[in-house]
Amino acid sequence: MNTIIAEPFRSQLYTKVRHILGAPLRSIELEDEQMDSILEFSIGDYSQYVQDWLIESQWTSLNNLNLDTQSLSRAFVTKSLDFENRYAQAYSKIVGLQSSPLGDWVLKKDYITLVPNQQIYEIPAGREVNELLWFTPTALNNILFDPWSFGALGGYGMGGPAGYSQMGYTGSYFMMPAFDMLLRLQEINIQRRIIAGDLTYRITGLPNGKKAIHLMQTPGGKFDFGNSSLRNSQVWYWYYDVGPEDRDACLAANPDIIKLPSDVPMNSISWSDLNEPAQQWVRRYFVAGCKETLAKVRGKYSGNLKTPDSELTMDYASLATEGKDEKTKLIEELIGADGRLTRLRPEKIMEREALLAENLNKQMKFRAFPRNMYVI
Repeated sequence: MNTIIAEPFRSQLYTKVRHILGAPLRSIELEDEQMDSILEFSIGDYSQYVQDWLIESQWTSLNNLNLDTQSLSRAFVTKSLDFENRYAQAYSKIVGLQSSPLGDWVLKKDYITLVPNQQIYEIPAGREVNELLWFTPTALNNILFDPWSFGALGGYGMGGPAGYSQMGYTGSYFMMPAFDMLLRLQEINIQRRIIAGDLTYRITGLPNGKKAIHLMQTPGGKFDFGNSSLRNSQVWYWYYDVGPEDRDACLAANPDIIKLPSDVPMNSISWSDLNEPAQQWVRRYFVAGCKETLAKVRGKYSGNLKTPDSELTMDYASLATEGKDEKTKLIEELIGADGRLTRLRPEKIMEREALLAENLNKQMKFRAFPRNMYVI
């Protein structure tokens, strides 16, 4: 039984397509089963284009979103509650309350102690690491001296080299502008990006179920410029207690967050889910697919059929070319530089709205002000 399109729409559509291809005056060597597959692929291609567009347009609200139906549905219709939901979900996992129905797994916390010049740290067996709290420190933390206490912002007596105006040992107010501090921190940030780069990590497997955490940059290493405060400190991580028998169940129950566009769960689309414009596009794409398939059928033995009295050559090359060109044109109409989905992207809509507002202001400049009429 066909699940993509139900009767009587199936029979009506297939009959119309056969008429376009030349039936009943010509024999169309396509079975209904073949056409079912072609239609399924056509709807699948359309679904890919529109769902990719939807994910790209909403990626700012989908990225790092919890993978549950309620949060995902809200992300596609509104952005007002996403942050609240994410914070509630993250906190509930940490304390073991589980605000969303993701199972009974409790997220636990532990740490590793950094050792100078050591890059790889071992995680005990039976721990499925959820997140490592290894973040790039701010430029203020990476400065070689503390600007708030080391001469750059004050000293004894009134003022000091460049900072507080103070009496005795107690500061009262700043003398240097905040812009001075901003410039210095920007300079430090640029130097770190050139010399050291951001802090990153990756997790690999070890024998007997253990894991290895690789920290970059290496704490206290050759390129650890300005991160001396990280040495001998603690890096915390969240994990689940799992064993060989329940690791798969834990991962299935805690998909956690969306990290890649391929992580976004999308439902398959049937013919009845499409509106009239979408059905029209799929119908044209379906016809092009039928032409390509019919060309493959007729192109067997290069289209040459030998009969007892003569030799027949079936036309298949033109069908293959037409089908390919029609598909290319339809894809361009949908997602091309000036395609329908491209024109509906948020930035394009904003550009049109801004142009409308600008033209409206120009138009109003050339209109005479209405005069007030007084009746006595």
